[in-house]
Amino acid sequence: MPQRLYAKLLRLPIILRTLFLALSAIISFGALIHIIEPSTFPSIFDGIWWAIITTSTVGYGDFAPKTIPGRITGMFLILTGAGFLSFYFVNLATATVTRQNAYLEGKVAFKGMGHLIIIGWNERSREIIHHLSNAGHKQQIILIDETLESNPMPNILHFVKGRANQDETLVKANIFKAEKVLITSDQHQDELHADMFSILALLTIKGLCPSVYCIVEVLTTEQLANAKRAGADEIIQSNVLTSFVMENSITARKKMPSMLELIGQLNGGNLTLCEASENLIGKSFKEASSLLLAEGVLIIGIKRGEETFINPSHPFIISKNDQLLKIIN
Repeated sequence: MPQRLYAKLLRLPIILRTLFLALSAIISFGALIHIIEPSTFPSIFDGIWWAIITTSTVGYGDFAPKTIPGRITGMFLILTGAGFLSFYFVNLATATVTRQNAYLEGKVAFKGMGHLIIIGWNERSREIIHHLSNAGHKQQIILIDETLESNPMPNILHFVKGRANQDETLVKANIFKAEKVLITSDQHQDELHADMFSILALLTIKGLCPSVYCIVEVLTTEQLANAKRAGADEIIQSNVLTSFVMENSITARKKMPSMLELIGQLNGGNLTLCEASENLIGKSFKEASSLLLAEGVLIIGIKRGEETFINPSHPFIISKNDQLLKIIN
């Protein structure tokens, strides 16, 4: 039996072992001083109180041994208990610093659920995180990146260092409990290799957790089909969007706000997709727009299957399973 208890004690973390030894010494010396000087220490609790004050070097002086055996006991307590207690606090501080450094360096696994995982640290992901934070987004954000040495935003996000195409890294980010994953293109590679890395990460994610919603940034048109085959739920062709904005600026006949400025106006609203309600099914897009506009909701298009119709021409009848692209103030 004693050997089993000793084996269990050895398996405990060093902090718990040190604390156990310190408490054992304090209780033992507290009980011993009560036996040696019952008049000075009327109860065991008084003895334990004196032992704690002595080992912590506070020294209130409300209790103090008066006999030679009592003082010798106090000397042994200082040599043993104080050492254990000091060693405990040193280890506790060391463990706290080590844990904090591990968190900053991306070595600590995330244990939460319903979180957003962003893969890749670049200006796009930085802006996304800043926008979500400023908008009061309460969902926990997890950043996965292999190039960073430490967490770039320790007060906002949880950082996991590693490659997104490795199971170990994704498990650390708790991919099984994640709500969404955003894969951004690697800024350190050319467009083709960046897309290949994104698709490889997507395949790894879908292999571990097929149900998680994945948004992938694709740079080249050639890899668009591969991203769909890999299971992307949504694909963002950032180069196509950039080219469209540039073309609009070049071909505009009159000076007008750029497309980026117009898109920026959506910051005050909430652009969302939602299922068409029963009272809108069978109505035209124009009728539905009038009804929702009275409620402060502006619809700008309809998503039907894989196609999206922006401001469709009249008459465009809303069907069941159609999704409304709308802006809510």
